[in-house]
Amino acid sequence: MVYGSPDAPGGGEGGLSPASNDPGDHLVDSGLDAAPGAPGSGGGPAAFFGRVREIKALHEDIERAGLNTISGRKEPRARVLLVAGRPGSGRTALAHEIARRLADRYPDGVVRARLTETGGDAVPTEATAREILAAFGITGPPGAGEDQLSEMVREALAVRRVLLLLDDAADAGQVDPLVPDNPDCLVVAVAQGPLTGIPDVRPCTLGGMDVKAAVDLLARYTGAVRITVDPQAAEALVEECGGQPAALVLAGGWLAARPTASVADVAAQLRALPDDPGRPVGDRPLARVFGLVYATLAPSTARILRLLALAPTGLTDAHTTSALAGCSVTDARTTLDGFVAVGMLRHAGDPAGELYEVPACLVPLLRGLLDQDRPGELRLARARMLERTVRLLQSCRAITEPEGSAARRKLSELPRALRFPDAAAADDWLRTRLPALIASARLAVADGELDTLARRLVAALVRALAAHRGTEAAAPELYGLHHLVLDIARRRGLHREQAAALLNIGDLDARTGRTHDALARYRAALDAGRAAHDHYATGRAMESVGGAHQDLEDWQRAADWYGRALAQRIGRGERADEARLYGRLGAVHAYAGRYVEALRDWRAAAAGHRRLGDLTGQARALGEAARVEEHAGHPYDSLRTSEEAVGWARQAGDVRLEAALRIRLADTLDRVGDPTAARLHRAVADRLLGTEEDGSAYEIRSTSAQE
Repeated sequence: MVYGSPDAPGGGEGGLSPASNDPGDHLVDSGLDAAPGAPGSGGGPAAFFGRVREIKALHEDIERAGLNTISGRKEPRARVLLVAGRPGSGRTALAHEIARRLADRYPDGVVRARLTETGGDAVPTEATAREILAAFGITGPPGAGEDQLSEMVREALAVRRVLLLLDDAADAGQVDPLVPDNPDCLVVAVAQGPLTGIPDVRPCTLGGMDVKAAVDLLARYTGAVRITVDPQAAEALVEECGGQPAALVLAGGWLAARPTASVADVAAQLRALPDDPGRPVGDRPLARVFGLVYATLAPSTARILRLLALAPTGLTDAHTTSALAGCSVTDARTTLDGFVAVGMLRHAGDPAGELYEVPACLVPLLRGLLDQDRPGELRLARARMLERTVRLLQSCRAITEPEGSAARRKLSELPRALRFPDAAAADDWLRTRLPALIASARLAVADGELDTLARRLVAALVRALAAHRGTEAAAPELYGLHHLVLDIARRRGLHREQAAALLNIGDLDARTGRTHDALARYRAALDAGRAAHDHYATGRAMESVGGAHQDLEDWQRAADWYGRALAQRIGRGERADEARLYGRLGAVHAYAGRYVEALRDWRAAAAGHRRLGDLTGQARALGEAARVEEHAGHPYDSLRTSEEAVGWARQAGDVRLEAALRIRLADTLDRVGDPTAARLHRAVADRLLGTEEDGSAYEIRSTSAQE
């Protein structure tokens, strides 16, 4: 994920200008992501100002010998550079500039991840690790914990030369698990203070920009003339802004929107504003400039700006803003572009240019203004935003359905603003918005006031992910979403939804080898299903408990739970499930060496498939019955059953299954001393599938038959 420069309005915490035409001044990286542009630049590249002393210090820190080198030992880990400073000080912009200048040394790329969300909550290490792995095309197992994913990150970076930029770290505990055990890598961390606990790290602490660089930054907004006619006023304005890039960007944007205003005017107005004694001294310059700019906004525009603090992860677009403010999409887009022009927002760098980002340093200031709105109005704004998101997700999924389907007909009835032109556009929208969508779902569930909308949002997001990515590829995201459903279901006493969520989570646990965890989920799902009087959920849970015991090779308990599930299916007349469960029982009994019971169950499964008219299922069940007979020491009975199975497979027209059964039959004929007949069956299998594919076909069908 691209996080860019989150601490400054407009595209870079200080030091980043609105635009630059010199390619040498542009922020670039090695291709794993792209740095966003600066205010008013439409997401284009940005120039870097000042910080000469700090850049020199960081370069010296890279070159200096570490403690291990001094003592004659090889460095065991990557060097960690720390850029420390308050939000709005230019810390992220400086880290990006260092990454740009060092990128050539790290051929495997520059990977960026932000460790604190816009609202101030720490990003879980698991989520950060998944982002880093995704940069290299590696998918972490769904539900994997911090230790496992951190180890995967270290393994991935152990064989690569990578510069890892970790932005806005809350403490050393977020950074340390991600530091590669590879001295050929480099970590550039951004934090407010020292990262105590990580050895051999010296912070490069940022104060205000030097006066010349700060004045140059102002001139990018105001134009050179207003600076030239009154250079002392420009220096006075820099002083009032504390040399903070974020404050300078806001002041420059305010002046840019007022061509007739002088630099001295804004400096005087700032000087006249009282300080907030309850605010830390370092935060006061930005708060004062923000207050000056905010006070000049029209009431309707100021309201829209305040409501952007509700946007998940600080990302918004015209649709989200329209829903929050209750205005048209066109008006929302015009307002957002106006905020970009004065440095209140920046373009987020998406290819379509539709995403806007609220600078992280402004979010606390915006949230502090939300008490101007009544709680009911804020709740309504959140509800409108969630409802709009649900409808967009429904549209995103519907576009993947065939033409003429019910979903596509319903899609055509939606307003044009909620429709996607094609599946590719919907897929791109889902990909770029996914972090914000997941954050929106998480915040909606945590809020607890809009549970109905939260449930609809999670359900729509699950369906959209399954439609565009498939359940396997989307499993890591689905794991977290199922947990959100579970949270709501438990809070609201919704036993049926609780059972469904537990079954889904248990399936993902089982798929990734956490069988004991899966077993606990399935048992809890069984209790919830019984509380809801949901026969499907209880039957599914009992079968899943049996499957977990089977994975643990506890054949007796597996057979017991399969038997309970089978009894329920028989009682409810669910014939297809009955036949399938007879097969699962047969497999478990065969594994346990109880061949009489296994043969009985497989023949019951074959009879069930025959009653259903499922000739393929009947042939598979008979094939497994033949296998059991051979293991039980009855090869001639096995031959007769195998021949019967081959006949049903041929009648069903299943070529691959018939070939697999003939190969198995040939193996049995070899063992009873009839190689001529065995060769005939293998020759038929060759003609069915082609000479070199028979082995793989047999393995595929053998596995399928056991299942």
